[in-house]
Amino acid sequence: MHYLSTRNNQLNESFLQILFKGLSYDGGLFLPKNWPAINLKDLKGKTYNEVAHAVIYPFVGNEITNEDLKHIITSTYNNFTHPDIAPLVNVENNKYILELFYGPTYAFKDYALQFLGQLFSHVLKNINKKITVLGATSGDTGSAAINAFQGRNDIQVFILHPYKMVSEVQRRQMTTTNEKNIHNIALKGTFDDCQRIVKNLFANKELQSKTSLTAINSINWARIIAQSVYYFWAYLQLDKKSVNFIVPSGNFGNIFSARISKYMGLPIDELHIVTNENDILHRTISFGDMKIGDVIKTYSPSMDIQISSNFERQLFESANRNSNAVKRIMKSFSAKGKETISGEILKDLQSIYITHSVSNDETLKTIKKFRDKNNYLSDPHTATGLNILSKINCNTPTVSLACAHPAKFSEAIIKAINEKPEMPNILNSLFDCQENMIILENDINLVKSHILNLI
Repeated sequence: MHYLSTRNNQLNESFLQILFKGLSYDGGLFLPKNWPAINLKDLKGKTYNEVAHAVIYPFVGNEITNEDLKHIITSTYNNFTHPDIAPLVNVENNKYILELFYGPTYAFKDYALQFLGQLFSHVLKNINKKITVLGATSGDTGSAAINAFQGRNDIQVFILHPYKMVSEVQRRQMTTTNEKNIHNIALKGTFDDCQRIVKNLFANKELQSKTSLTAINSINWARIIAQSVYYFWAYLQLDKKSVNFIVPSGNFGNIFSARISKYMGLPIDELHIVTNENDILHRTISFGDMKIGDVIKTYSPSMDIQISSNFERQLFESANRNSNAVKRIMKSFSAKGKETISGEILKDLQSIYITHSVSNDETLKTIKKFRDKNNYLSDPHTATGLNILSKINCNTPTVSLACAHPAKFSEAIIKAINEKPEMPNILNSLFDCQENMIILENDINLVKSHILNLI
């Protein structure tokens, strides 16, 4: 398997060549030259680990042996707390919830980042190399990355999160580790500011000359393929002709993982994207209005995003893999903060995705509705998807993704049902631990200097 860039469709790199890179040298994101086909019949009755191997292996090819990949996958999910890894819950006729919070940090990001941690360790051990992991988080990515990489001597980890714009549990999951290779930066800005600084640092020659920078955000291709696994897993549990998915979305990585599952042969009828009041994805796909607005603070902070990095991958596909067209769109969007998507590209986007925006008030009402009607307590991100699940008629089995454990967002839960969610012991213990982070102004030079002083 070889890889091109969304801004250079003539690029031809291997899996191991792109593994530690965040962006291509041209600023684009990596995609495979072709989409492998999965034989669904071969996956029936398989375990989650076996499905993961079948889905991931074609993207890796012979660069990692079959046996080594099996060992990496087994190690990835060893400490997940549910025997099914990602259980499917039937709430009503043809309406399901795929629970993705049984990893060590109680969020769906664990499914990809635990894999990335094991994969990095395996490869670094064989090439005797040290790297610096650099990431931006709107909440859950940071804690999942820290858990996956903490204590590793060959990996230094720097995570930027928006100061006072993540939940207390999310913050404490990041800041209470005492491992020397973990460095938390609270940036006085939004997640988009964090993400912009990280992207620009990947292009910074001074920093690149001092260390090997590696991305762990969903711009890293290995994360996307790991997330594709649970879409196949959900379909296989249903054993139906086809399936619909509802995906709460921020940075577009999770929904694009569903899209590539369809490229690989998964019979998906409808893909629903759900945003909160930060609705740029909804506006872009429904109306062609790709325009940055002010970030609105909501009860679903991981979705408080205006610039969705992975959307460039879908633009590339919708532009019929025309990298010049993508470069024009992204250059204009970067310069002006807005771009109109029209013509065949918009038509293709609308043929793939159905989009929705759910308000803060609707989110809280949905949490209460599902608790009262179905005895099911969801976190606020999950609730944005459940809001749509409750409204649509489902002739085809429809699966809405549960993104995180409700205990991570106690404030929203208390407002919704006037009751505190039950807190797992691991999360409860965070409140007794000392926090370690540095608070920085929204300035790339300050962040760069801080990193250079510590590597």
